[in-house]
Amino acid sequence: MNVNLGIWSKLTIGAFVLVVIAILLLIGMWNLPLIQQNERMRADIMRLQTQLQIEEAKSRQLQAQIDELRNDPNAVERLAREKLGYARPGETVIHFETATNAPPR
Repeated sequence: MNVNLGIWSKLTIGAFVLVVIAILLLIGMWNLPLIQQNERMRADIMRLQTQLQIEEAKSRQLQAQIDELRNDPNAVERLAREKLGYARPGETVIHFETATNAPPR
C-alpha cells in the first residue's frame, strides 16, 4: 500500500539532504585548520630543503678549498700572495685602487 504524503515526503528528503550537507560542512570546517597547518609545514619543508641544498653546496666548495690548501703548495702560495700581499724576493707588488664614482676633472 502506497500512501501519498504530498509535499511532506519531498520536504523530508530535502531536510535530509540539507542535514547531510551541514554535517559535511562542519567536518570540513573542523579540519580546515589542520589542512592549513599541513600546507604551511609543506612550504617550510620545501624552503628548508632548498636552504639545505645551498648549504651543502657551500660545504662542498669549502671542503674542496681545504683539500686544495692541504695538498697543493702552490695554492698556499697563491693565497698568501692574494690575501696578504706577499711576494717573492725581487718581485714588486702593485696594488690597484678601486675607481671612485667621482668624474675626472
